[in-house]
Amino acid sequence: MVLKPINMLTREIVQANQVGLVFRGERLERVLAAGRYWIRMGERLEVYDMSEPFTHAVPMGILLQHTDFVRIAEVIDVPDNELVFRYVRNNFDRLLKPGRHVFWKGWDEQSFFRVKTDAIDIPEALDMQLVTSPVLAPYVRLYRMEAYEKGLLFVSGQMDRVLEPGNYYWWKNHTMIHVVKADMRQINMEISGQEILTRDKAQLRINFSVQYQVRDIMKALADNKDYEKQLYVLIQLALRECVGGMSLDELMAGKEEIAVMVLKSAVARSERLGVVLLGCGVKDIILPGDIREIMNRVLIAEKKAQANLITRREETASTRSLLNTARLMEENAMLYKLKEMEFVERIAENINSISVSGNGQIVDQLKQIFIK
Repeated sequence: MVLKPINMLTREIVQANQVGLVFRGERLERVLAAGRYWIRMGERLEVYDMSEPFTHAVPMGILLQHTDFVRIAEVIDVPDNELVFRYVRNNFDRLLKPGRHVFWKGWDEQSFFRVKTDAIDIPEALDMQLVTSPVLAPYVRLYRMEAYEKGLLFVSGQMDRVLEPGNYYWWKNHTMIHVVKADMRQINMEISGQEILTRDKAQLRINFSVQYQVRDIMKALADNKDYEKQLYVLIQLALRECVGGMSLDELMAGKEEIAVMVLKSAVARSERLGVVLLGCGVKDIILPGDIREIMNRVLIAEKKAQANLITRREETASTRSLLNTARLMEENAMLYKLKEMEFVERIAENINSISVSGNGQIVDQLKQIFIK
């Protein structure tokens, strides 16, 4: 805007892209289009660029009383619960916040898109690229659901809808919204350090592991509070019930049965939490020191007994083999002679040197040594 105070009769030019407003005091006298004009003494000419929004210190109500100004001015009033998007030649130009905005008509092709922000949903007609731009960042709240997540949207304390994976944009207004999420992947839960008494009053500690998956998002997040904590307690109680009904020997002999019994006991109740149990198992059974020492002694005794049994079995088999060999040698002289030669060969392997004396033949002397 160019302000030209006039103290005498002058001739002024308004360019093709401009509009002139002639004031006398605070009152609008004339609206000038492009051309040459005489400005009288006491009048004030203000020249405005038609490509820019109109701003003026004079109250807009005074200007709107002049019919020529109303004819060339586009007045946009934006209430507190709305936003207006201005487009020039179908391209976004600017965001109009709550208040009064004035643009010049006729200079360029322009349009306005008005949206209400008192509801949370953003109109689908609004370009998503514009919604995610920094221009709207102060007015939009973003919630992201990862590919492995689902969620529930609560509006003013009431459950509104189920949220699938994706990005969600809502207007930032007085309406309170709350989003809760759940991981839909298979999850492992550790039930660690559970001190339990068996049926025969043996105290032990058990580490247990459970695999589960959320299947019903409504039951898990809307119908139950802290479903993960409830599932933990559910498995804990089922484990105690199972172990408490077994003796120590039964427990040590059938650890696999514990998982089956816990799964059978908890599967129906876990469905009310919206989760499905996929598997479970005992990781560790930790015995107290005195029981562990007794168990080690029992194990050593059992292993010694097994070793003695194996030794006796081998001795019996060896004696039976010797008896059979003796019977065969008694019945067959040639077999006896061959066995004798076998022992002579073994003895000869351990002899380093042999001394032979006399005038006899060497072979005959060796024969006399080994064969009688």
